[in-house]
Amino acid sequence: MDLDQFAALRTAEGSAALTAATRVAGGDPLAAAAALRSAGVPAGLAASALTQAELRRRAVGKFGPAAAGMFLTRAGLEQATRREVADRRAARLRAAGVRTLADLGCGLGADALAAARAGIRVYGVEADPLTAALAAANAEAAGLADRFTVECADATTVDVSGMDAVFCDPARRKAGTGRRIFDPDAYSPPWGFVTALTERAPATVVKVAPGLDHALIPADAEAEWVSVRGDLVEAALWCGHLAEVPRRATLCGEGPLPEASGTERGPSPHQLTGSGVAEASVGPVRRYLHDPDPAVVRAHLVAELADRLDATIADPSIAYLYADTPAPTPYTRCLEVTDVLPFSLKRLRALLRERRVGRVEILKRGSALEPERLRRDLRLAGDASASLVLTRVAGAPTVLVAQPIG
Repeated sequence: MDLDQFAALRTAEGSAALTAATRVAGGDPLAAAAALRSAGVPAGLAASALTQAELRRRAVGKFGPAAAGMFLTRAGLEQATRREVADRRAARLRAAGVRTLADLGCGLGADALAAARAGIRVYGVEADPLTAALAAANAEAAGLADRFTVECADATTVDVSGMDAVFCDPARRKAGTGRRIFDPDAYSPPWGFVTALTERAPATVVKVAPGLDHALIPADAEAEWVSVRGDLVEAALWCGHLAEVPRRATLCGEGPLPEASGTERGPSPHQLTGSGVAEASVGPVRRYLHDPDPAVVRAHLVAELADRLDATIADPSIAYLYADTPAPTPYTRCLEVTDVLPFSLKRLRALLRERRVGRVEILKRGSALEPERLRRDLRLAGDASASLVLTRVAGAPTVLVAQPIG
């Protein structure tokens, strides 16, 4: 979509086309296009409306009901922060005394809108003219245009000296191709500019990919990893007076998505904090296996979690925790271990056949085996189920047979 196509969608005819496209989106795209054309919608406008309708349908998982009124691009939707994560970040900024915020590289405006909902005055900057126009339209649709304004400009040229805080979500996809960028120096704006923001503003928050190399984290920053319903979605660096602890794992998503208006209303997230440098004790496999949430693992907080659970690890490089009790915790999934076997396909197949196991879930850490290939090779038959954990114990390839708890 270009600016002319976007302008066409903003007309009365375009609005009607969007309404019609919403009714037919999600099915056969050829049939949907034919339906719009038969209703008299010009081909170009029909294509733009169908694209927006499909993007809005996909965006419900991130934005909830508010997605129905947003203008989106594929790349922008991919990088946009989920509603519940953005709302919680905004609440933390507001609680820290932030009243004015510069959002450098605001994209479609997901984080800026959350901050505006929290009562913060947001000055968005976006280099791409189309994306800047979409962000402004999203602010208008949300009724927040008085608290979130957008300037089309190069973020590296903007004066942020008067802001209480700066938020930056550098683009991590190559323009025009949508391919992921793994080199932080190739981000837009580049990593050097992003990290230098801490010297220009009293407080800075930088959204980064969850796979960010820990060596790139500034020594005095708080690094937070966030998972939503068990899916690791992002990391953020909190700098200046916003930094509270070295490392934090935040688990969101037990409740429903927020409504289309108002501030975040879901339950408070579970948060585990620590130094990120401690090491868990090594011991044997015990009766219960705790599989930590990926945010805990990526934040290097497995040792802190092990202390809470009175647990140990069975291999220094693998994040499975073993304990004598199935202590309930939101930070792990717990399984009861029934068998510990040195990996042998023949032996494992015989054991599962004896127990009439016909369904398995396969978990793995530290194993090169391909779960689907193993599933085929096991030739399962029966009405029982089990969990197979492919891992290493004291360096040796091992399979655990287990049953989920709760």
